[in-house]
Amino acid sequence: MLIIAIVLFLAALLFFGLASRQQSATGLPGGRVVYADTSRWGKVEKPLYDPVVGLTGKPDYLIEIDGAQAPVEVKSTRTAAPYDSHIYQLAAYCYLSHRATGVRPPYGLLKYPEHVFAVDYTPDLEAALLDIVREIQAYSARSAPPRSHESPRRCARCGYRQHCDQRLDAGGGSAKDLSSNP
Repeated sequence: MLIIAIVLFLAALLFFGLASRQQSATGLPGGRVVYADTSRWGKVEKPLYDPVVGLTGKPDYLIEIDGAQAPVEVKSTRTAAPYDSHIYQLAAYCYLSHRATGVRPPYGLLKYPEHVFAVDYTPDLEAALLDIVREIQAYSARSAPPRSHESPRRCARCGYRQHCDQRLDAGGGSAKDLSSNP
């Protein structure tokens, strides 16, 4: 009986060590994953959404660290420094996490194959993000082509389908008249 207990204890230590090594290899800080936009983990989470500014997004992960949810965006690009577009994408996820939870994340993480960058979510970064969102919305209102929901197969596979008021129903018809809605 003692030998079985020792073997089980050593096996537990081995598995704990392997798990710790794998977590360290990711380059990410410890923390509880509270959101994952990957089908490998099961059903894909619903997108984060803020109706006030009309911003929607799905970070790869939200990790709970010190009571806040830090978004993590995983990129396949090899780079020595994060791209501005990646920083603003991450800032959008920080903004959406803040709106969803009421707790402002102090930073977000950009995970590249060889580096992990912590990007501070400062009031200046948030203001710059909101300026960009307003600029895009103003441009889109002037020049966006009408949406095309002609493909029921494509619509059926869309990650936003459950939350879209313009999705195609089973009969191929539109859930909403799209003729005047860009």
